Amino acid sequence: MVSEKMYDKLAKLVAVKGVNVQKDQPVVIRANVQDLEFVKKLTRYTYEAGAGSVEYEWRDNDLNKMSYQYMSDETLAEVPQWKYDKMKYQQDKGACYISIVSDKPGVLADVDSNKINIANMAYYSKMDDLMAYTMNNEGQWCVVGVPSVEWAKVVFPDLSDEEAFEKLGDAIFKVTRVSEDNDPIKEWEDHDKEMMDHANKLNEFNFKKLHFTSELGTDLYVELVKDHNWGGGGNTTPKGVFFDPNMPTEECFTMPLKTGTNGIVYASKPLSYNGKVIEDFWFRFENGKVVDFDAKKEKESLKQLLDFDEGSRYLGEVALVPYDSPVSLSGILFFNTLYDENAACHLALGRPYPENIKGGVDMDKEELLKHGANDSMQHEDFMFGTREMSVDGIKEDGTIVPIFRHGNFVF
Repeated sequence: MVSEKMYDKLAKLVAVKGVNVQKDQPVVIRANVQDLEFVKKLTRYTYEAGAGSVEYEWRDNDLNKMSYQYMSDETLAEVPQWKYDKMKYQQDKGACYISIVSDKPGVLADVDSNKINIANMAYYSKMDDLMAYTMNNEGQWCVVGVPSVEWAKVVFPDLSDEEAFEKLGDAIFKVTRVSEDNDPIKEWEDHDKEMMDHANKLNEFNFKKLHFTSELGTDLYVELVKDHNWGGGGNTTPKGVFFDPNMPTEECFTMPLKTGTNGIVYASKPLSYNGKVIEDFWFRFENGKVVDFDAKKEKESLKQLLDFDEGSRYLGEVALVPYDSPVSLSGILFFNTLYDENAACHLALGRPYPENIKGGVDMDKEELLKHGANDSMQHEDFMFGTREMSVDGIKEDGTIVPIFRHGNFVF
Protein backbone atom coordinates (compact mmCIF):
# COMPACT_ATOMS: atom_id res chain seq x y z
CA MET A 1 0.00 0.00 0.00
CA VAL A 2 1.28 3.46 -0.93
CA SER A 3 1.62 5.68 2.13
CA GLU A 4 1.52 9.45 2.47
CA LYS A 5 5.24 9.24 3.23
CA MET A 6 5.90 7.93 -0.27
CA TYR A 7 3.86 10.72 -1.88
CA ASP A 8 5.95 13.16 0.17
CA LYS A 9 9.18 11.54 -1.00
CA LEU A 10 8.06 11.63 -4.63
CA ALA A 11 7.08 15.30 -4.39
CA LYS A 12 10.45 16.20 -2.85
CA LEU A 13 12.25 14.11 -5.48
CA VAL A 14 10.52 16.00 -8.31
CA ALA A 15 11.25 19.41 -6.77
CA VAL A 16 14.87 18.77 -5.80
CA LYS A 17 16.07 16.30 -8.45
CA GLY A 18 13.44 16.41 -11.20
CA VAL A 19 13.39 20.12 -11.97
CA ASN A 20 16.09 21.03 -9.44
CA VAL A 21 14.39 24.31 -8.52
CA GLN A 22 16.79 27.23 -8.20
CA LYS A 23 16.55 30.15 -5.77
CA ASP A 24 13.76 32.57 -6.71
CA GLN A 25 12.91 30.59 -9.86
CA PRO A 26 9.25 30.57 -10.97
CA VAL A 27 7.61 27.14 -11.15
CA VAL A 28 4.65 26.17 -13.33
CA ILE A 29 2.74 23.01 -12.35
CA ARG A 30 0.43 21.41 -14.92
CA ALA A 31 -1.94 18.86 -13.42
CA ASN A 32 -5.39 17.29 -13.46
CA VAL A 33 -7.77 18.67 -10.83
CA GLN A 34 -7.88 15.20 -9.25
CA ASP A 35 -4.17 15.58 -8.40
CA LEU A 36 -4.76 18.48 -6.00
CA GLU A 37 -3.42 16.78 -2.86
CA PHE A 38 -0.18 15.81 -4.57
CA VAL A 39 0.14 19.31 -6.04
CA LYS A 40 -0.10 20.71 -2.51
CA LYS A 41 2.84 18.54 -1.44
CA LEU A 42 4.77 19.46 -4.56
CA THR A 43 4.12 23.15 -3.98
CA ARG A 44 5.54 22.98 -0.48
CA TYR A 45 8.72 21.24 -1.60
CA THR A 46 9.28 23.60 -4.53
CA TYR A 47 9.03 26.56 -2.18
CA GLU A 48 11.34 24.86 0.31
CA ALA A 49 13.79 24.31 -2.54
CA GLY A 50 13.83 28.05 -3.20
CA ALA A 51 11.06 28.70 -5.74
CA GLY A 52 10.13 32.35 -6.08
CA SER A 53 6.55 31.60 -7.12
CA VAL A 54 4.36 28.67 -8.12
CA GLU A 55 1.69 28.92 -10.82
CA TYR A 56 -0.91 26.28 -11.72
CA GLU A 57 -2.42 25.16 -15.02
CA TRP A 58 -5.32 22.80 -14.33
CA ARG A 59 -7.18 20.39 -16.59
CA ASP A 60 -10.05 17.91 -16.21
CA ASN A 61 -10.83 14.90 -18.39
CA ASP A 62 -14.59 15.43 -18.54
CA LEU A 63 -14.41 19.17 -19.17
CA ASN A 64 -11.79 18.67 -21.85
CA LYS A 65 -13.95 16.04 -23.53
CA MET A 66 -16.98 18.34 -23.53
CA SER A 67 -15.01 21.09 -25.25
CA TYR A 68 -14.42 18.77 -28.21
CA GLN A 69 -18.02 17.56 -28.21
CA TYR A 70 -19.66 20.97 -28.18
CA MET A 71 -17.26 23.56 -29.57
CA SER A 72 -17.35 24.31 -33.29
CA ASP A 73 -14.40 23.58 -35.55
CA GLU A 74 -13.92 27.33 -35.99
CA THR A 75 -13.69 27.91 -32.25
CA LEU A 76 -11.34 24.96 -31.74
CA ALA A 77 -9.06 26.45 -34.39
CA GLU A 78 -8.72 29.71 -32.47
CA VAL A 79 -5.83 30.08 -30.02
CA PRO A 80 -6.04 33.45 -28.27
CA GLN A 81 -2.95 35.61 -28.12
CA TRP A 82 -3.04 35.71 -24.32
CA LYS A 83 -2.14 32.02 -24.18
CA TYR A 84 0.99 32.67 -26.21
CA ASP A 85 1.83 35.78 -24.20
CA LYS A 86 1.38 33.91 -20.92
CA MET A 87 3.80 31.13 -21.86
CA LYS A 88 6.33 33.58 -23.27
CA TYR A 89 6.17 35.57 -20.04
CA GLN A 90 6.85 32.38 -18.05
CA GLN A 91 9.81 31.51 -20.25
CA ASP A 92 11.21 35.04 -20.17
CA LYS A 93 11.17 34.78 -16.37
CA GLY A 94 13.10 31.48 -16.56
CA ALA A 95 10.33 29.24 -15.24
CA CYS A 96 10.68 25.50 -14.80
CA TYR A 97 7.75 23.24 -15.71
CA ILE A 98 6.36 20.24 -13.85
CA SER A 99 3.76 18.11 -15.64
CA ILE A 100 1.79 15.52 -13.70
CA VAL A 101 0.13 12.70 -15.65
CA SER A 102 -2.81 10.75 -14.26
CA ASP A 103 -5.38 10.96 -17.07
CA LYS A 104 -7.50 8.01 -18.13
CA PRO A 105 -6.04 6.39 -21.29
CA GLY A 106 -8.50 6.46 -24.17
CA VAL A 107 -10.69 9.09 -22.53
CA LEU A 108 -11.39 10.67 -25.94
CA ALA A 109 -12.04 7.37 -27.74
CA ASP A 110 -15.55 8.38 -28.83
CA VAL A 111 -14.65 11.95 -29.78
CA ASP A 112 -14.35 12.96 -33.44
CA SER A 113 -10.63 12.62 -34.26
CA ASN A 114 -10.85 15.48 -36.73
CA LYS A 115 -11.88 17.94 -34.01
CA ILE A 116 -8.93 16.89 -31.85
CA ASN A 117 -6.62 17.30 -34.82
CA ILE A 118 -7.97 20.78 -35.58
CA ALA A 119 -7.35 21.93 -32.01
CA ASN A 120 -3.88 20.43 -31.86
CA MET A 121 -2.81 21.86 -35.19
CA ALA A 122 -3.97 25.32 -34.13
CA TYR A 123 -2.20 25.12 -30.77
CA TYR A 124 1.11 23.80 -32.09
CA SER A 125 1.12 26.30 -34.96
CA LYS A 126 0.62 29.16 -32.52
CA MET A 127 3.13 27.96 -29.95
CA ASP A 128 5.74 26.49 -32.31
CA ASP A 129 8.63 28.82 -31.50
CA LEU A 130 8.02 28.53 -27.75
CA MET A 131 8.50 24.75 -27.83
CA ALA A 132 12.25 25.28 -28.14
CA TYR A 133 12.35 26.21 -24.45
CA THR A 134 11.91 22.60 -23.35
CA MET A 135 13.12 20.84 -26.51
CA ASN A 136 16.45 22.70 -26.20
CA ASN A 137 16.52 22.35 -22.39
CA GLU A 138 16.69 26.12 -22.01
CA GLY A 139 14.84 25.67 -18.72
CA GLN A 140 14.22 22.69 -16.47
CA TRP A 141 11.17 20.49 -16.95
CA CYS A 142 9.95 17.23 -15.52
CA VAL A 143 7.10 14.83 -16.27
CA VAL A 144 5.97 12.46 -13.52
CA GLY A 145 2.90 10.32 -12.90
CA VAL A 146 0.63 9.73 -9.93
CA PRO A 147 -2.11 7.10 -9.80
CA SER A 148 -5.80 7.77 -10.37
CA VAL A 149 -8.74 5.37 -10.20
CA GLU A 150 -9.69 6.11 -13.81
CA TRP A 151 -6.21 5.29 -15.07
CA ALA A 152 -5.86 2.26 -12.78
CA LYS A 153 -9.10 0.69 -14.02
CA VAL A 154 -7.80 0.74 -17.61
CA VAL A 155 -4.55 -0.93 -16.52
CA PHE A 156 -6.24 -3.41 -14.14
CA PRO A 157 -9.84 -3.78 -15.38
CA ASP A 158 -10.55 -6.95 -13.36
CA LEU A 159 -9.75 -5.42 -9.98
CA SER A 160 -11.92 -3.28 -7.75
CA ASP A 161 -11.38 0.48 -7.82
CA GLU A 162 -9.41 0.40 -4.58
CA GLU A 163 -7.29 -2.61 -5.53
CA ALA A 164 -6.51 -1.21 -8.98
CA PHE A 165 -5.56 2.18 -7.54
CA GLU A 166 -3.22 0.64 -4.97
CA LYS A 167 -1.59 -1.67 -7.51
CA LEU A 168 -0.98 1.13 -9.99
CA GLY A 169 0.40 3.33 -7.21
CA ASP A 170 2.77 0.57 -6.07
CA ALA A 171 4.02 0.16 -9.63
CA ILE A 172 4.51 3.89 -10.25
CA PHE A 173 6.51 4.38 -7.07
CA LYS A 174 8.64 1.29 -7.70
CA VAL A 175 9.70 2.29 -11.22
CA THR A 176 10.28 5.87 -10.02
CA ARG A 177 12.71 4.47 -7.43
CA VAL A 178 10.72 5.59 -4.40
CA SER A 179 10.20 3.27 -1.44
CA GLU A 180 9.49 3.57 2.29
CA ASP A 181 13.09 3.09 3.40
CA ASN A 182 15.31 4.44 0.61
CA ASP A 183 16.77 7.78 -0.39
CA PRO A 184 15.29 8.30 -3.87
CA ILE A 185 17.51 11.30 -4.60
CA LYS A 186 20.64 9.14 -4.07
CA GLU A 187 19.04 6.34 -6.13
CA TRP A 188 18.50 8.78 -8.99
CA GLU A 189 22.05 10.14 -8.79
CA ASP A 190 23.39 6.58 -9.18
CA HIS A 191 20.91 5.80 -11.97
CA ASP A 192 21.80 8.96 -13.91
CA LYS A 193 25.48 8.00 -13.76
CA GLU A 194 24.75 4.51 -15.12
CA MET A 195 22.66 5.93 -17.97
CA MET A 196 25.29 8.52 -18.86
CA ASP A 197 27.99 5.82 -18.89
CA HIS A 198 25.99 3.88 -21.51
CA ALA A 199 25.53 7.06 -23.56
CA ASN A 200 29.26 7.83 -23.41
CA LYS A 201 30.11 4.32 -24.69
CA LEU A 202 27.70 4.73 -27.59
CA ASN A 203 29.24 8.10 -28.43
CA GLU A 204 32.71 6.54 -28.50
CA PHE A 205 31.61 4.09 -31.20
CA ASN A 206 30.31 6.95 -33.40
CA PHE A 207 28.04 4.62 -35.38
CA LYS A 208 26.85 5.52 -38.87
CA LYS A 209 23.62 3.54 -38.56
CA LEU A 210 21.74 1.05 -36.39
CA HIS A 211 20.09 -2.21 -37.47
CA PHE A 212 17.10 -3.49 -35.48
CA THR A 213 15.53 -6.96 -35.77
CA SER A 214 12.88 -8.61 -33.59
CA GLU A 215 10.65 -11.66 -33.36
CA LEU A 216 7.67 -9.49 -34.39
CA GLY A 217 9.19 -9.00 -37.84
CA THR A 218 10.98 -5.68 -37.37
CA ASP A 219 13.89 -5.32 -39.80
CA LEU A 220 14.90 -1.67 -39.75
CA TYR A 221 18.00 0.37 -40.55
CA VAL A 222 18.22 3.80 -38.91
CA GLU A 223 21.04 6.05 -40.11
CA LEU A 224 22.20 8.67 -37.62
CA VAL A 225 23.10 12.29 -38.29
CA LYS A 226 26.78 13.09 -38.53
CA ASP A 227 28.20 14.31 -35.19
CA HIS A 228 25.23 12.83 -33.36
CA ASN A 229 25.27 12.82 -29.57
CA TRP A 230 23.70 10.15 -27.36
CA GLY A 231 21.83 11.35 -24.30
CA GLY A 232 20.81 9.40 -21.23
CA GLY A 233 19.94 10.19 -17.64
CA GLY A 234 19.46 13.87 -16.92
CA ASN A 235 20.08 17.05 -18.90
CA THR A 236 21.79 20.37 -18.23
CA THR A 237 20.50 23.87 -19.00
CA PRO A 238 22.73 26.57 -20.54
CA LYS A 239 23.10 27.95 -17.00
CA GLY A 240 24.56 24.63 -15.84
CA VAL A 241 21.52 23.37 -13.92
CA PHE A 242 21.24 19.55 -14.03
CA PHE A 243 17.72 18.12 -14.04
CA ASP A 244 15.80 14.91 -14.82
CA PRO A 245 13.06 15.58 -17.40
CA ASN A 246 11.39 12.15 -17.20
CA MET A 247 10.68 10.14 -14.06
CA PRO A 248 11.08 7.27 -14.82
CA THR A 249 13.74 7.17 -17.53
CA GLU A 250 15.64 4.15 -18.84
CA GLU A 251 16.62 5.33 -22.33
CA CYS A 252 19.72 6.29 -24.25
CA PHE A 253 18.59 8.32 -27.25
CA THR A 254 19.94 10.17 -30.26
CA MET A 255 18.98 11.79 -33.58
CA PRO A 256 18.28 9.87 -36.80
CA LEU A 257 19.16 11.32 -40.19
CA LYS A 258 15.84 12.50 -41.63
CA THR A 259 16.25 10.59 -44.91
CA GLY A 260 18.15 7.60 -43.51
CA THR A 261 15.56 5.12 -42.20
CA ASN A 262 14.62 2.08 -44.29
CA GLY A 263 12.69 -1.11 -43.57
CA ILE A 264 9.72 -2.18 -41.50
CA VAL A 265 8.98 -1.78 -37.80
CA TYR A 266 6.25 -3.44 -35.75
CA ALA A 267 5.05 -1.74 -32.58
CA SER A 268 5.32 -3.86 -29.45
CA LYS A 269 2.92 -1.82 -27.30
CA PRO A 270 -0.21 0.28 -27.89
CA LEU A 271 0.16 4.02 -28.36
CA SER A 272 -2.05 6.51 -26.52
CA TYR A 273 -2.42 9.46 -28.90
CA ASN A 274 -4.87 12.35 -28.52
CA GLY A 275 -6.91 10.42 -25.97
CA LYS A 276 -7.23 7.34 -28.21
CA VAL A 277 -5.38 4.02 -27.96
CA ILE A 278 -3.81 2.76 -31.21
CA GLU A 279 -3.08 -0.98 -31.21
CA ASP A 280 -1.16 -3.54 -33.30
CA PHE A 281 0.37 -1.15 -35.81
CA TRP A 282 3.38 -1.07 -38.12
CA PHE A 283 5.25 1.31 -40.40
CA ARG A 284 7.31 0.82 -43.55
CA PHE A 285 10.02 3.43 -44.17
CA GLU A 286 11.75 4.37 -47.39
CA ASN A 287 14.50 7.00 -47.34
CA GLY A 288 13.32 8.17 -43.96
CA LYS A 289 9.61 8.52 -44.76
CA VAL A 290 6.68 6.35 -43.67
CA VAL A 291 5.30 5.11 -47.00
CA ASP A 292 2.90 2.45 -45.69
CA PHE A 293 1.26 1.58 -42.38
CA ASP A 294 -1.61 -0.26 -40.75
CA ALA A 295 -3.26 -0.72 -37.37
CA LYS A 296 -5.86 -3.15 -36.05
CA LYS A 297 -7.40 -0.46 -33.87
CA GLU A 298 -7.65 3.34 -34.40
CA LYS A 299 -6.04 3.32 -37.85
CA GLU A 300 -7.63 6.70 -38.59
CA SER A 301 -5.94 8.20 -35.52
CA LEU A 302 -2.65 6.76 -36.71
CA LYS A 303 -3.18 8.37 -40.11
CA GLN A 304 -3.86 11.72 -38.46
CA LEU A 305 -0.61 11.40 -36.52
CA LEU A 306 1.30 10.75 -39.76
CA ASP A 307 -0.45 13.54 -41.64
CA PHE A 308 -0.19 16.14 -38.88
CA ASP A 309 2.53 18.00 -40.79
CA GLU A 310 5.26 17.25 -43.34
CA GLY A 311 7.72 16.09 -40.69
CA SER A 312 5.33 13.69 -38.96
CA ARG A 313 6.23 10.84 -41.34
CA TYR A 314 9.94 11.12 -40.50
CA LEU A 315 11.83 10.22 -37.33
CA GLY A 316 13.13 12.66 -34.75
CA GLU A 317 14.48 10.21 -32.18
CA VAL A 318 15.76 6.66 -31.77
CA ALA A 319 16.07 5.30 -28.23
CA LEU A 320 17.59 2.16 -26.72
CA VAL A 321 15.88 0.74 -23.63
CA PRO A 322 16.91 -2.60 -22.08
CA TYR A 323 14.17 -5.22 -21.90
CA ASP A 324 15.21 -5.82 -18.27
CA SER A 325 14.40 -2.25 -17.26
CA PRO A 326 12.30 -1.91 -14.08
CA VAL A 327 9.29 -0.74 -16.11
CA SER A 328 9.49 -3.74 -18.40
CA LEU A 329 10.06 -6.19 -15.55
CA SER A 330 6.93 -4.90 -13.84
CA GLY A 331 4.99 -6.71 -16.57
CA ILE A 332 2.49 -3.86 -16.63
CA LEU A 333 1.21 -2.09 -19.73
CA PHE A 334 0.61 1.44 -18.42
CA PHE A 335 -1.12 2.82 -21.55
CA ASN A 336 0.96 5.95 -20.97
CA THR A 337 4.00 6.88 -23.03
CA LEU A 338 6.00 8.21 -20.07
CA TYR A 339 6.05 4.68 -18.64
CA ASP A 340 5.70 2.42 -21.67
CA GLU A 341 8.55 4.13 -23.57
CA ASN A 342 10.83 3.19 -20.68
CA ALA A 343 9.93 -0.46 -21.03
CA ALA A 344 11.07 -0.85 -24.64
CA CYS A 345 13.25 0.56 -27.39
CA HIS A 346 11.29 3.26 -29.14
CA LEU A 347 11.24 5.69 -32.03
CA ALA A 348 9.68 9.12 -32.20
CA LEU A 349 7.98 10.59 -35.22
CA GLY A 350 8.43 14.33 -35.61
CA ARG A 351 10.63 16.92 -33.96
CA PRO A 352 14.11 15.94 -32.75
CA TYR A 353 15.96 17.09 -29.64
CA PRO A 354 18.72 19.54 -30.69
CA GLU A 355 20.92 18.22 -27.87
CA ASN A 356 21.33 15.02 -29.92
CA ILE A 357 23.72 16.67 -32.37
CA LYS A 358 26.95 18.33 -31.29
CA GLY A 359 26.33 22.06 -30.99
CA GLY A 360 22.66 21.55 -31.83
CA VAL A 361 21.27 23.67 -29.01
CA ASP A 362 23.06 26.68 -30.50
CA MET A 363 21.76 26.03 -34.03
CA ASP A 364 18.69 27.63 -35.52
CA LYS A 365 16.12 25.61 -37.45
CA GLU A 366 17.84 26.10 -40.80
CA GLU A 367 21.19 24.91 -39.46
CA LEU A 368 19.60 21.81 -37.96
CA LEU A 369 17.93 21.02 -41.28
CA LYS A 370 21.28 21.35 -43.09
CA HIS A 371 22.72 18.78 -40.70
CA GLY A 372 19.97 16.30 -41.60
CA ALA A 373 17.55 16.87 -38.72
CA ASN A 374 13.80 16.49 -39.14
CA ASP A 375 11.37 19.31 -38.38
CA SER A 376 7.82 19.00 -37.07
CA MET A 377 5.45 20.59 -34.61
CA GLN A 378 4.94 17.29 -32.78
CA HIS A 379 7.06 14.57 -31.19
CA GLU A 380 5.32 11.21 -30.71
CA ASP A 381 7.09 8.16 -29.29
CA PHE A 382 6.06 4.60 -30.09
CA MET A 383 7.50 1.40 -28.68
CA PHE A 384 8.96 -1.46 -30.71
CA GLY A 385 11.46 -3.16 -28.38
CA THR A 386 10.93 -6.84 -27.50
CA ARG A 387 12.39 -9.63 -25.40
CA GLU A 388 14.40 -10.95 -28.37
CA MET A 389 15.35 -7.66 -30.01
CA SER A 390 18.82 -7.46 -31.52
CA VAL A 391 20.53 -4.16 -32.28
CA ASP A 392 23.76 -3.82 -34.23
CA GLY A 393 25.77 -0.65 -34.67
CA ILE A 394 27.36 -0.19 -38.08
CA LYS A 395 30.45 2.02 -38.22
CA GLU A 396 31.55 4.20 -41.12
CA ASP A 397 33.94 1.49 -42.36
CA GLY A 398 31.21 -1.18 -42.26
CA THR A 399 32.34 -2.76 -38.98
CA ILE A 400 29.37 -4.28 -37.15
CA VAL A 401 29.28 -3.98 -33.35
CA PRO A 402 26.62 -5.84 -31.31
CA ILE A 403 24.72 -3.45 -29.01
CA PHE A 404 21.67 -5.49 -27.92
CA ARG A 405 21.13 -9.23 -27.76
CA HIS A 406 17.96 -10.75 -26.28
CA GLY A 407 16.66 -7.26 -25.64
CA ASN A 408 19.54 -5.99 -23.50
CA PHE A 409 22.89 -4.22 -23.77
CA VAL A 410 25.89 -6.47 -24.36
CA PHE A 411 28.31 -3.88 -22.92
